[in-house]
Amino acid sequence: MSLDKRLLDIICCPVTHSPLAPMPQAQLEELNALIAQARVKTLGDEVLTEALHEALITRDGKLAYPVRDGIPVLLEECGIALMQLER
Repeated sequence: MSLDKRLLDIICCPVTHSPLAPMPQAQLEELNALIAQARVKTLGDEVLTEALHEALITRDGKLAYPVRDGIPVLLEECGIALMQLER
Protein backbone atom coordinates (compact mmCIF):
# COMPACT_ATOMS: atom_id res chain seq x y z
CA MET A 1 0.00 0.00 0.00
CA SER A 2 1.46 3.35 -0.91
CA LEU A 3 0.54 6.71 0.51
CA ASP A 4 -1.67 9.13 -1.36
CA LYS A 5 0.32 11.87 -3.12
CA ARG A 6 -2.04 14.49 -1.64
CA LEU A 7 -1.17 13.30 1.86
CA LEU A 8 2.55 13.51 1.12
CA ASP A 9 2.05 17.10 -0.05
CA ILE A 10 0.73 18.21 3.35
CA ILE A 11 2.62 16.21 5.98
CA CYS A 12 6.09 17.07 7.24
CA CYS A 13 8.73 15.91 9.70
CA PRO A 14 7.75 16.89 13.26
CA VAL A 15 11.41 17.59 14.09
CA THR A 16 12.76 19.46 11.05
CA HIS A 17 9.44 20.48 9.45
CA SER A 18 10.87 19.41 6.10
CA PRO A 19 8.81 17.52 3.50
CA LEU A 20 8.68 13.73 3.57
CA ALA A 21 8.91 11.22 0.74
CA PRO A 22 8.66 7.43 0.54
CA MET A 23 11.91 5.72 1.53
CA PRO A 24 13.57 4.02 -1.46
CA GLN A 25 13.21 0.23 -1.38
CA ALA A 26 16.97 -0.44 -1.24
CA GLN A 27 17.36 1.82 1.79
CA LEU A 28 14.31 0.23 3.44
CA GLU A 29 15.87 -3.21 2.96
CA GLU A 30 19.14 -1.99 4.50
CA LEU A 31 17.25 -0.55 7.47
CA ASN A 32 15.26 -3.78 7.92
CA ALA A 33 18.48 -5.83 7.92
CA LEU A 34 19.73 -3.75 10.86
CA ILE A 35 16.34 -3.99 12.60
CA ALA A 36 16.60 -7.80 12.32
CA GLN A 37 19.91 -7.54 14.20
CA ALA A 38 18.34 -5.27 16.88
CA ARG A 39 20.71 -2.46 15.85
CA VAL A 40 18.18 0.33 15.24
CA LYS A 41 16.75 2.66 17.85
CA THR A 42 14.11 5.34 17.58
CA LEU A 43 14.67 8.90 18.75
CA GLY A 44 12.75 7.80 21.85
CA ASP A 45 15.52 5.22 22.51
CA GLU A 46 13.33 2.21 21.71
CA VAL A 47 15.00 -0.70 19.90
CA LEU A 48 12.98 -1.58 16.80
CA THR A 49 12.09 -5.26 16.56
CA GLU A 50 9.64 -5.38 13.65
CA ALA A 51 10.60 -4.86 10.02
CA LEU A 52 9.06 -1.88 8.26
CA HIS A 53 6.96 -2.43 5.16
CA GLU A 54 7.02 1.26 4.36
CA ALA A 55 8.68 4.39 5.74
CA LEU A 56 8.89 8.09 5.02
CA ILE A 57 12.19 9.93 4.84
CA THR A 58 13.05 13.60 5.21
CA ARG A 59 14.35 15.51 2.21
CA ASP A 60 17.86 15.65 3.73
CA GLY A 61 17.81 11.88 4.31
CA LYS A 62 18.61 12.15 8.02
CA LEU A 63 15.34 10.97 9.59
CA ALA A 64 12.73 8.36 8.76
CA TYR A 65 9.28 7.60 10.14
CA PRO A 66 7.48 4.26 9.99
CA VAL A 67 4.22 3.80 8.11
CA ARG A 68 2.01 1.25 9.86
CA ASP A 69 -1.11 -0.07 8.15
CA GLY A 70 -0.89 2.80 5.65
CA ILE A 71 -0.73 5.44 8.39
CA PRO A 72 2.44 7.53 8.86
CA VAL A 73 3.57 7.55 12.50
CA LEU A 74 4.80 11.14 12.73
CA LEU A 75 5.71 11.30 16.40
CA GLU A 76 9.16 12.65 17.23
CA GLU A 77 9.95 9.72 19.53
CA CYS A 78 9.13 7.27 16.69
CA GLY A 79 11.59 8.89 14.30
CA ILE A 80 14.64 6.91 13.20
CA ALA A 81 17.99 8.68 12.81
CA LEU A 82 19.39 7.27 9.59
CA MET A 83 23.00 7.84 10.64
CA GLN A 84 22.54 4.39 12.23
CA LEU A 85 22.78 2.95 8.71
CA GLU A 86 26.30 4.31 8.38
CA ARG A 87 27.83 2.12 11.12
